[in-house]
Amino acid sequence: MNNEKKIYINQIKERDRVESIFLVRDKITAMAKNGKPYMTLKLMDRTGEVEGRIWDQVDRFSIMFAKDDFIQVNAKASVYMGKMQLIVQDLTKVDEGLVELGDFLPVSKRSAGEMREELDRVLASLVDPHIEALLRSFFDDPEFFALYSKAPAAKAMHHVFLGGLLEHSLAVVALATDVAARYSQVNRDLLICGALLHDIGKVKELSYVRSFDYTDEGKLLGHIVIGVQMIEDRIRTLSDFPHELSMLIKHLLLSHHGQYDYGSPKRPKFLEAVILNFIDDLDSKINGVQTHIDKEPDREENWTQYHRLYDRYFYKGLKSSPQTKNQPATDKTAVSPEPQNKPQGEKRQRFDRPLGSTLGDQLREKNLDLFSTLSGKGEVS
Repeated sequence: MNNEKKIYINQIKERDRVESIFLVRDKITAMAKNGKPYMTLKLMDRTGEVEGRIWDQVDRFSIMFAKDDFIQVNAKASVYMGKMQLIVQDLTKVDEGLVELGDFLPVSKRSAGEMREELDRVLASLVDPHIEALLRSFFDDPEFFALYSKAPAAKAMHHVFLGGLLEHSLAVVALATDVAARYSQVNRDLLICGALLHDIGKVKELSYVRSFDYTDEGKLLGHIVIGVQMIEDRIRTLSDFPHELSMLIKHLLLSHHGQYDYGSPKRPKFLEAVILNFIDDLDSKINGVQTHIDKEPDREENWTQYHRLYDRYFYKGLKSSPQTKNQPATDKTAVSPEPQNKPQGEKRQRFDRPLGSTLGDQLREKNLDLFSTLSGKGEVS
C-alpha cells in the first residue's frame, strides 16, 4: 500500500472519490432508527477536519482501529446540511512509523527559529530585573520551552496548531508593546510578562501528541489555576522576589479572561490587567475569525458557513481594502521591540513609583515524539 498523503481535507470537493490517509480525532458508534449500528468519525490532517460516516460493516471496522490511529480510507465525499462528509466504504489502519506527522497536525506558518529570536529580543528589552529573571527561568529552561513552543493555544477556538501558543503569546506581546508606547502610565515590563505567561498552563492543560485534547489535569484544574501554580513554583526559586510583584503577575493570569462568565476567577483590577484582557481577546478573535474564513477558500458565496461558537456567519466578499490595495506589502510577523539600552544604575520598578523553515517542515520525516531533546535556549539538538 502507498502511504503517501494523496489529498488534504481542504482540497476535497463534493462527489470526489477519496483515497487517502487521515488521523482519527474521534470515533463514536451509535444506533440508527432502523436498529443498525453506524459510526461517526472526526478525521483530520494539517488543513482541518472532516466528518466521516460508516454505515455498513461497522462491527468489522470498529475493531480495526482506535482514536488517534492513522487510517487510509476509501470514501465518497458528499455535502449534508451544508457540511462536507466522507462516506467511508473501506479502510485500513496505517502504522504510525509510515506517515509524516507534519501532514496530519496543523502547525504554525511562522518559523520556529524566527519566533525564538523574537522572544529573545523581547527578553533582552526588559528593564525590571525581577520580571526578567522570572521570564528567563521559564524560557531558558529547555524542558519547559519544548512544551511551550509546540503547544497549541486552544483546542478549538484559536491558534489550534502546533506552535500556536508561542505564536499567540508573541502577538499579544506585540500588542502590549504598542499599547505601552502610546500610554506612558502603563508598566511595559509587567504587561509583557502577562502577555508571555497568561496561557502557560496550557502546556499541561492540553494534550497534543496526536490530536488536540484536554489532559486529566486540564479538565480538573484548567490552565489558569495550573499557570498560577507554575509561577508560584518558579518564584520560590528566585531570591528576594517582591511580594507585590508576585501578586500582580498572578492576578494577570487570574483575570485575563475578563469576566466570571468566561471562566475568569477574578475580574481585572489594575490597568495592565485590563489591557491584557482586551489584547488577548483581540488576538484570539482575529485568529479565530480568519481561520474560519480560510477554511473554505473555494466557496463562491460572500458569506462563510455558520460559526457555532461565535454564533454568526461572517462576510468575506470584500477581497481587498481600497485604502491599502496599492500600498506595499508589510511584514505580517508580529513586531517586537529592538533591545533597549538598559540603564547602568537603578532600574525602573513599579513598586517604588506610581529558523529558515516552518515547524511543519521540521516535523517531516521525524517520529511522533513531539518533545525532542532541546539544548541551550530551546533549540533542537
